[in-house]
Amino acid sequence: MPLSANNPNRTSWLYVNKYSDFPIQNIPFGVFLTREDIITIGTRIGDTAIDLGALHQLGYFDGIPLTDDIFIQDTLNDFIADGRKTWRAVRNRVAEIFDANNETLKNNTKHKEIICFRLDEIEMQMPVQVGDYTDFYSSKEHATNVGTMFRGEDNALMPNWLHLPVGYHGRSSSIITTHIPIHRPQGQTMPEGADKPVFGPSKLVDFELEMAFITTDANDLGEPIPIEEAEEYIFGLVVFNDWSARDIQKWEYVPLGPFLGKNFASSISPWIVTLDALEPFRVESPKQNPKPLEYLQTKGKKSFDIHLEAGIIPKGGKETTVCKSNFKYMYWNMAQQLAHHTVNGCPVNSGDMMGSGTISGPTEDSFGSMLELTWKGSKPLKLKDGTERKFINDYDTVVMRAYCENDDVRIGFGQVKTQLLPVFNPKKKK
Repeated sequence: MPLSANNPNRTSWLYVNKYSDFPIQNIPFGVFLTREDIITIGTRIGDTAIDLGALHQLGYFDGIPLTDDIFIQDTLNDFIADGRKTWRAVRNRVAEIFDANNETLKNNTKHKEIICFRLDEIEMQMPVQVGDYTDFYSSKEHATNVGTMFRGEDNALMPNWLHLPVGYHGRSSSIITTHIPIHRPQGQTMPEGADKPVFGPSKLVDFELEMAFITTDANDLGEPIPIEEAEEYIFGLVVFNDWSARDIQKWEYVPLGPFLGKNFASSISPWIVTLDALEPFRVESPKQNPKPLEYLQTKGKKSFDIHLEAGIIPKGGKETTVCKSNFKYMYWNMAQQLAHHTVNGCPVNSGDMMGSGTISGPTEDSFGSMLELTWKGSKPLKLKDGTERKFINDYDTVVMRAYCENDDVRIGFGQVKTQLLPVFNPKKKK
Protein backbone atom coordinates (compact mmCIF):
# COMPACT_ATOMS: atom_id res chain seq x y z
CA MET A 1 0.00 0.00 0.00
CA PRO A 2 1.51 3.39 -1.00
CA LEU A 3 2.28 5.96 1.69
CA SER A 4 0.08 8.72 0.25
CA ALA A 5 -0.13 10.31 3.71
CA ASN A 6 3.56 11.25 3.37
CA ASN A 7 3.04 13.44 0.27
CA PRO A 8 5.19 16.51 1.10
CA ASN A 9 3.06 18.76 -1.12
CA ARG A 10 -0.16 18.08 0.77
CA THR A 11 -1.62 20.84 2.94
CA SER A 12 -4.56 20.76 5.33
CA TRP A 13 -7.68 22.88 5.73
CA LEU A 14 -6.84 22.87 9.45
CA TYR A 15 -4.41 25.60 10.50
CA VAL A 16 -0.85 24.32 10.93
CA ASN A 17 1.96 26.59 12.07
CA LYS A 18 5.05 26.14 9.86
CA TYR A 19 7.08 25.19 12.97
CA SER A 20 4.52 22.62 14.13
CA ASP A 21 5.62 19.08 14.94
CA PHE A 22 2.30 17.85 13.59
CA PRO A 23 1.72 18.74 9.93
CA ILE A 24 -0.71 16.63 7.90
CA GLN A 25 2.24 14.42 6.88
CA ASN A 26 2.70 13.22 10.49
CA ILE A 27 -0.67 11.85 11.68
CA PRO A 28 0.53 10.29 14.95
CA PHE A 29 -1.69 8.20 17.22
CA GLY A 30 -2.61 8.76 20.85
CA VAL A 31 -5.36 8.42 23.44
CA PHE A 32 -7.17 11.35 25.02
CA LEU A 33 -10.05 12.29 27.27
CA THR A 34 -12.54 14.65 25.58
CA ARG A 35 -14.46 17.59 27.05
CA GLU A 36 -17.38 15.18 27.58
CA ASP A 37 -15.10 12.88 29.65
CA ILE A 38 -15.12 10.30 26.86
CA ILE A 39 -11.87 8.44 26.27
CA THR A 40 -10.98 7.89 22.63
CA ILE A 41 -8.16 7.09 20.26
CA GLY A 42 -7.16 10.08 18.18
CA THR A 43 -4.64 11.85 16.06
CA ARG A 44 -3.42 15.42 15.74
CA ILE A 45 -2.90 17.95 12.96
CA GLY A 46 -1.40 21.26 14.04
CA ASP A 47 -3.06 22.21 17.31
CA THR A 48 -6.25 20.28 16.56
CA ALA A 49 -6.92 16.90 18.16
CA ILE A 50 -9.05 14.57 16.04
CA ASP A 51 -11.38 11.97 17.51
CA LEU A 52 -10.91 8.85 15.37
CA GLY A 53 -13.75 7.08 17.15
CA ALA A 54 -16.16 9.80 16.05
CA LEU A 55 -14.73 9.79 12.51
CA HIS A 56 -15.32 6.05 12.32
CA GLN A 57 -18.87 6.21 13.71
CA LEU A 58 -19.77 8.90 11.19
CA GLY A 59 -18.66 6.71 8.28
CA TYR A 60 -15.39 8.37 7.25
CA PHE A 61 -13.49 5.06 7.28
CA ASP A 62 -15.93 3.21 5.03
CA GLY A 63 -14.13 0.64 2.91
CA ILE A 64 -11.41 -0.02 5.51
CA PRO A 65 -12.02 -3.26 7.42
CA LEU A 66 -12.20 -1.99 11.02
CA THR A 67 -14.21 -3.32 13.95
CA ASP A 68 -16.90 -0.96 15.27
CA ASP A 69 -15.06 -0.35 18.56
CA ILE A 70 -11.47 -0.21 17.26
CA PHE A 71 -11.07 3.49 18.22
CA ILE A 72 -13.44 3.57 21.20
CA GLN A 73 -10.85 2.17 23.59
CA ASP A 74 -8.53 3.45 26.27
CA THR A 75 -5.36 2.10 24.64
CA LEU A 76 -3.99 1.64 21.12
CA ASN A 77 -3.08 -2.02 21.71
CA ASP A 78 -5.89 -3.56 19.60
CA PHE A 79 -5.41 -1.06 16.76
CA ILE A 80 -1.67 -1.75 16.75
CA ALA A 81 -2.36 -5.51 16.73
CA ASP A 82 -4.25 -5.08 13.43
CA GLY A 83 -0.92 -4.63 11.66
CA ARG A 84 0.80 -2.28 9.27
CA LYS A 85 -1.76 -2.63 6.48
CA THR A 86 -4.43 -1.16 8.78
CA TRP A 87 -2.17 1.60 10.15
CA ARG A 88 -1.31 2.72 6.62
CA ALA A 89 -4.90 2.65 5.41
CA VAL A 90 -6.06 4.77 8.36
CA ARG A 91 -3.22 7.31 8.01
CA ASN A 92 -3.88 7.62 4.28
CA ARG A 93 -7.60 8.14 4.86
CA VAL A 94 -7.05 10.77 7.56
CA ALA A 95 -4.72 12.62 5.18
CA GLU A 96 -7.45 12.57 2.50
CA ILE A 97 -10.19 13.78 4.88
CA PHE A 98 -8.17 16.75 6.10
CA ASP A 99 -6.55 17.59 2.75
CA ALA A 100 -7.04 21.23 1.77
CA ASN A 101 -8.81 20.13 -1.42
CA ASN A 102 -11.35 17.88 0.33
CA GLU A 103 -14.42 19.81 1.48
CA THR A 104 -16.53 16.87 2.73
CA LEU A 105 -15.78 17.31 6.44
CA LYS A 106 -14.51 20.87 6.07
CA ASN A 107 -18.00 22.08 5.14
CA ASN A 108 -19.88 19.89 7.63
CA THR A 109 -20.04 22.06 10.74
CA LYS A 110 -22.02 19.55 12.78
CA HIS A 111 -19.50 16.75 12.16
CA LYS A 112 -16.53 19.02 12.82
CA GLU A 113 -17.90 19.92 16.25
CA ILE A 114 -18.03 16.21 17.13
CA ILE A 115 -14.66 15.26 15.63
CA CYS A 116 -12.29 18.20 16.23
CA PHE A 117 -11.02 19.52 19.56
CA ARG A 118 -8.71 22.28 20.72
CA LEU A 119 -5.78 20.98 22.73
CA ASP A 120 -7.06 22.70 25.88
CA GLU A 121 -10.27 20.65 25.56
CA ILE A 122 -8.53 17.28 25.87
CA GLU A 123 -6.32 15.47 28.37
CA MET A 124 -3.69 13.13 26.97
CA GLN A 125 -3.48 9.61 28.39
CA MET A 126 -0.96 6.75 28.17
CA PRO A 127 -1.21 5.69 24.51
CA VAL A 128 -0.66 1.98 25.15
CA GLN A 129 -0.84 -0.53 27.95
CA VAL A 130 2.79 -1.58 28.13
CA GLY A 131 2.86 -5.30 28.84
CA ASP A 132 6.62 -5.68 28.73
CA TYR A 133 9.40 -3.12 28.62
CA THR A 134 13.02 -3.65 27.63
CA ASP A 135 15.73 -1.01 27.83
CA PHE A 136 18.74 -1.29 25.57
CA TYR A 137 22.19 0.27 25.96
CA SER A 138 22.86 1.05 22.32
CA SER A 139 24.76 4.36 22.16
CA LYS A 140 28.48 3.69 21.85
CA GLU A 141 29.32 7.20 23.03
CA HIS A 142 27.16 6.82 26.15
CA ALA A 143 28.45 3.35 26.97
CA THR A 144 32.05 4.54 26.50
CA ASN A 145 31.53 7.60 28.70
CA VAL A 146 29.94 5.64 31.55
CA GLY A 147 32.44 2.82 31.26
CA THR A 148 35.34 5.27 31.35
CA MET A 149 33.98 6.90 34.54
CA PHE A 150 33.56 3.64 36.42
CA ARG A 151 36.15 1.28 34.93
CA GLY A 152 38.73 3.47 33.22
CA GLU A 153 39.40 4.21 29.57
CA ASP A 154 40.97 0.84 28.81
CA ASN A 155 37.94 -1.11 30.04
CA ALA A 156 35.19 1.31 29.01
CA LEU A 157 33.26 -1.16 26.83
CA MET A 158 32.60 -4.64 28.15
CA PRO A 159 33.71 -7.51 25.83
CA ASN A 160 30.15 -8.29 24.64
CA TRP A 161 29.11 -4.71 23.82
CA LEU A 162 30.35 -4.63 20.19
CA HIS A 163 28.82 -8.03 19.42
CA LEU A 164 25.21 -7.69 20.60
CA PRO A 165 22.64 -5.08 21.66
CA VAL A 166 22.95 -5.15 25.46
CA GLY A 167 19.66 -4.70 27.32
CA TYR A 168 17.69 -5.46 30.47
CA HIS A 169 14.03 -5.94 31.32
CA GLY A 170 12.51 -2.93 33.09
CA ARG A 171 9.29 -2.34 34.98
CA SER A 172 6.24 -1.45 32.88
CA SER A 173 4.02 -0.44 35.84
CA SER A 174 5.96 2.79 36.41
CA ILE A 175 5.86 4.04 32.79
CA ILE A 176 3.87 7.29 32.66
CA THR A 177 3.13 9.96 30.11
CA THR A 178 3.86 13.69 30.09
CA HIS A 179 2.95 16.13 32.89
CA ILE A 180 2.68 13.43 35.57
CA PRO A 181 5.10 14.37 38.39
CA ILE A 182 7.33 11.80 40.07
CA HIS A 183 8.87 11.58 43.54
CA ARG A 184 12.53 11.37 44.48
CA PRO A 185 13.19 7.67 45.08
CA GLN A 186 14.67 6.14 48.21
CA GLY A 187 16.89 3.10 48.52
CA GLN A 188 20.23 1.75 49.64
CA THR A 189 23.44 3.54 48.70
CA MET A 190 27.09 3.08 49.64
CA PRO A 191 28.58 6.50 50.45
CA GLU A 192 32.17 7.19 49.41
CA GLY A 193 34.56 5.82 52.04
CA ALA A 194 31.85 3.98 53.96
CA ASP A 195 32.07 0.28 54.87
CA LYS A 196 28.32 -0.38 55.01
CA PRO A 197 25.29 0.87 53.08
CA VAL A 198 22.77 3.47 54.25
CA PHE A 199 19.09 3.97 53.44
CA GLY A 200 17.66 7.28 52.29
CA PRO A 201 16.69 9.52 49.36
CA SER A 202 18.75 9.29 46.20
CA LYS A 203 21.09 12.26 45.91
CA LEU A 204 21.90 11.64 42.25
CA VAL A 205 18.59 11.62 40.36
CA ASP A 206 19.26 11.83 36.64
CA PHE A 207 17.42 11.92 33.32
CA GLU A 208 18.26 9.76 30.33
CA LEU A 209 17.50 11.16 26.88
CA GLU A 210 16.08 8.25 24.88
CA MET A 211 13.60 7.17 22.26
CA ALA A 212 11.44 4.07 22.56
CA PHE A 213 9.66 2.00 19.94
CA ILE A 214 6.30 0.26 20.31
CA THR A 215 5.78 -3.20 18.82
CA THR A 216 2.80 -5.11 17.48
CA ASP A 217 2.04 -8.83 17.89
CA ALA A 218 5.04 -10.36 16.23
CA ASN A 219 5.89 -13.99 16.90
CA ASP A 220 4.97 -17.16 18.74
CA LEU A 221 6.92 -18.61 21.63
CA GLY A 222 10.09 -20.13 20.19
CA GLU A 223 9.90 -18.22 16.88
CA PRO A 224 12.69 -15.69 16.16
CA ILE A 225 11.94 -12.57 14.09
CA PRO A 226 14.33 -12.43 11.11
CA ILE A 227 16.16 -9.11 10.97
CA GLU A 228 14.87 -8.34 7.47
CA GLU A 229 11.29 -8.53 8.81
CA ALA A 230 11.83 -6.74 12.13
CA GLU A 231 10.57 -3.31 11.03
CA GLU A 232 7.22 -4.82 9.99
CA TYR A 233 6.47 -5.26 13.68
CA ILE A 234 7.45 -1.75 14.82
CA PHE A 235 4.44 0.57 15.04
CA GLY A 236 6.19 3.80 15.95
CA LEU A 237 8.29 5.79 18.40
CA VAL A 238 7.96 8.10 21.40
CA VAL A 239 10.37 10.36 23.28
CA PHE A 240 11.50 8.56 26.41
CA ASN A 241 12.95 9.89 29.67
CA ASP A 242 14.23 6.85 31.52
CA TRP A 243 14.81 8.31 34.98
CA SER A 244 17.78 7.01 36.97
CA ALA A 245 18.96 7.18 40.56
CA ARG A 246 22.67 6.88 39.97
CA ASP A 247 23.76 6.27 43.57
CA ILE A 248 21.18 3.53 44.13
CA GLN A 249 22.06 2.02 40.75
CA LYS A 250 25.79 2.00 41.44
CA TRP A 251 25.38 0.02 44.68
CA GLU A 252 22.80 -2.50 43.44
CA TYR A 253 23.66 -3.26 39.82
CA VAL A 254 26.38 -5.89 40.42
CA PRO A 255 25.87 -8.73 39.53
CA LEU A 256 22.40 -8.61 37.91
CA GLY A 257 22.00 -5.06 36.60
CA PRO A 258 19.50 -2.22 37.17
CA PHE A 259 16.67 -2.57 39.68
CA LEU A 260 15.41 0.11 42.10
CA GLY A 261 17.70 2.72 40.58
CA LYS A 262 15.70 2.52 37.35
CA ASN A 263 12.18 1.20 38.02
CA PHE A 264 10.73 4.14 40.01
CA ALA A 265 9.63 6.08 36.89
CA SER A 266 9.98 6.30 33.11
CA SER A 267 8.21 9.07 31.14
CA ILE A 268 7.06 8.98 27.51
CA SER A 269 5.61 11.54 25.11
CA PRO A 270 1.87 10.91 24.47
CA TRP A 271 1.79 10.82 20.64
CA ILE A 272 3.24 7.76 18.88
CA VAL A 273 4.80 8.78 15.57
CA THR A 274 4.63 5.89 13.12
CA LEU A 275 7.64 4.40 11.42
CA ASP A 276 5.84 5.18 8.16
CA ALA A 277 5.82 8.92 8.93
CA LEU A 278 9.58 8.79 9.52
CA GLU A 279 10.40 7.20 6.13
CA PRO A 280 11.78 10.44 4.59
CA PHE A 281 14.37 10.69 7.37
CA ARG A 282 16.16 7.37 7.04
CA VAL A 283 19.96 7.50 7.36
CA GLU A 284 22.83 5.04 7.58
CA SER A 285 23.69 3.64 11.00
CA PRO A 286 27.23 4.06 12.37
CA LYS A 287 29.70 1.61 10.82
CA GLN A 288 29.92 -1.51 12.96
CA ASN A 289 33.30 -3.05 13.66
CA PRO A 290 33.62 -5.97 14.13
CA LYS A 291 30.95 -7.08 11.68
CA PRO A 292 27.96 -8.45 13.61
CA LEU A 293 27.01 -12.11 13.46
CA GLU A 294 24.82 -13.01 10.48
CA TYR A 295 21.46 -12.78 12.32
CA LEU A 296 22.26 -9.13 13.19
CA GLN A 297 23.45 -7.98 9.76
CA THR A 298 21.25 -5.35 8.11
CA LYS A 299 21.01 -3.88 4.61
CA GLY A 300 20.07 -0.33 3.69
CA LYS A 301 19.29 2.65 5.89
CA LYS A 302 18.02 1.44 9.25
CA SER A 303 18.42 4.54 11.39
CA PHE A 304 16.61 7.89 11.44
CA ASP A 305 17.78 11.51 11.62
CA ILE A 306 15.81 12.57 14.70
CA HIS A 307 17.00 15.67 16.56
CA LEU A 308 16.76 15.31 20.33
CA GLU A 309 17.06 17.83 23.13
CA ALA A 310 16.62 18.01 26.89
CA GLY A 311 16.08 21.03 29.12
CA ILE A 312 15.75 21.77 32.82
CA ILE A 313 13.18 24.21 34.24
CA PRO A 314 13.75 25.18 37.89
CA LYS A 315 10.67 25.96 39.96
CA GLY A 316 9.36 29.36 38.82
CA GLY A 317 12.23 29.74 36.36
CA LYS A 318 12.93 29.52 32.64
CA GLU A 319 14.08 26.51 30.69
CA THR A 320 17.76 25.94 30.02
CA THR A 321 18.58 23.54 27.19
CA VAL A 322 21.31 21.29 28.55
CA CYS A 323 21.91 18.89 25.66
CA LYS A 324 21.19 18.28 21.99
CA SER A 325 21.68 14.82 20.53
CA ASN A 326 20.40 12.69 17.65
CA PHE A 327 18.82 9.25 17.30
CA LYS A 328 21.18 8.47 14.39
CA TYR A 329 24.08 8.11 16.83
CA MET A 330 22.73 4.73 18.00
CA TYR A 331 25.26 2.00 17.25
CA TRP A 332 22.65 -0.79 17.36
CA ASN A 333 19.51 0.04 15.34
CA MET A 334 15.91 -0.95 16.12
CA ALA A 335 15.84 -3.88 13.68
CA GLN A 336 18.93 -5.33 15.33
CA GLN A 337 17.46 -4.79 18.79
CA LEU A 338 14.21 -6.58 17.94
CA ALA A 339 15.93 -9.41 16.07
CA HIS A 340 18.30 -10.01 18.99
CA HIS A 341 15.48 -9.74 21.54
CA THR A 342 13.61 -12.60 19.83
CA VAL A 343 16.43 -14.77 18.50
CA ASN A 344 15.97 -17.06 21.53
CA GLY A 345 12.23 -17.37 20.83
CA CYS A 346 10.99 -14.63 23.19
CA PRO A 347 7.50 -13.56 22.04
CA VAL A 348 6.73 -9.88 21.48
CA ASN A 349 3.20 -8.50 21.92
CA SER A 350 1.20 -5.45 20.87
CA GLY A 351 2.09 -2.49 23.07
CA ASP A 352 5.48 -3.78 24.20
CA MET A 353 8.05 -0.99 24.51
CA MET A 354 11.77 -1.04 23.74
CA GLY A 355 13.93 1.82 25.01
CA SER A 356 16.99 2.83 23.03
CA GLY A 357 19.17 3.52 26.03
CA THR A 358 20.66 6.95 26.60
CA ILE A 359 21.54 8.56 23.26
CA SER A 360 24.77 10.52 23.50
CA GLY A 361 26.66 12.13 20.67
CA PRO A 362 30.39 12.74 20.13
CA THR A 363 30.53 16.22 21.71
CA GLU A 364 30.09 17.21 25.35
CA ASP A 365 26.92 19.20 24.66
CA SER A 366 25.35 16.11 23.07
CA PHE A 367 25.70 13.84 26.10
CA GLY A 368 22.29 12.46 27.02
CA SER A 369 22.44 12.41 30.82
CA MET A 370 23.54 14.59 33.71
CA LEU A 371 26.00 11.86 34.70
CA GLU A 372 27.89 12.58 31.49
CA LEU A 373 27.15 16.30 31.11
CA THR A 374 28.61 17.06 34.56
CA TRP A 375 31.02 14.12 34.48
CA LYS A 376 29.79 12.54 37.74
CA GLY A 377 29.09 16.00 39.20
CA SER A 378 32.64 17.31 38.79
CA LYS A 379 31.61 19.96 36.21
CA PRO A 380 28.24 21.46 37.27
CA LEU A 381 25.98 23.02 34.64
CA LYS A 382 24.85 26.62 35.05
CA LEU A 383 21.17 27.37 34.38
CA LYS A 384 19.69 30.65 33.14
CA ASP A 385 18.74 31.70 36.68
CA GLY A 386 22.38 31.45 37.77
CA THR A 387 21.97 28.28 39.81
CA GLU A 388 24.04 25.18 39.15
CA ARG A 389 23.10 21.54 38.70
CA LYS A 390 25.13 18.41 39.18
CA PHE A 391 21.99 16.29 39.01
CA ILE A 392 18.24 17.01 39.17
CA ASN A 393 16.93 18.99 42.17
CA ASP A 394 13.52 18.69 43.80
CA TYR A 395 10.90 20.73 41.93
CA ASP A 396 13.01 20.82 38.75
CA THR A 397 11.08 19.93 35.59
CA VAL A 398 12.85 18.00 32.83
CA VAL A 399 11.49 18.49 29.32
CA MET A 400 12.51 16.49 26.25
CA ARG A 401 11.66 17.05 22.59
CA ALA A 402 12.35 15.32 19.28
CA TYR A 403 11.79 16.20 15.64
CA CYS A 404 12.91 15.44 12.09
CA GLU A 405 13.30 18.12 9.45
CA ASN A 406 14.23 18.38 5.79
CA ASP A 407 13.57 20.91 3.01
CA ASP A 408 10.01 19.64 2.58
CA VAL A 409 8.57 18.86 5.98
CA ARG A 410 9.07 18.78 9.74
CA ILE A 411 7.82 15.72 11.65
CA GLY A 412 7.96 15.98 15.43
CA PHE A 413 7.00 14.14 18.58
CA GLY A 414 5.92 17.02 20.79
CA GLN A 415 7.40 16.81 24.26
CA VAL A 416 7.53 14.86 27.48
CA LYS A 417 7.60 17.07 30.56
CA THR A 418 8.05 15.76 34.11
CA GLN A 419 8.59 17.46 37.46
CA LEU A 420 10.63 15.83 40.22
CA LEU A 421 8.95 16.21 43.61
CA PRO A 422 10.51 15.50 47.03
CA VAL A 423 10.37 12.02 48.60
CA PHE A 424 6.78 10.80 48.92
CA ASN A 425 5.32 11.82 52.27
CA PRO A 426 2.20 9.81 53.10
CA LYS A 427 -0.58 11.78 54.74
CA LYS A 428 -1.22 10.68 58.30
CA LYS A 429 -4.61 9.16 58.96
CA LYS A 430 -6.71 11.28 61.26
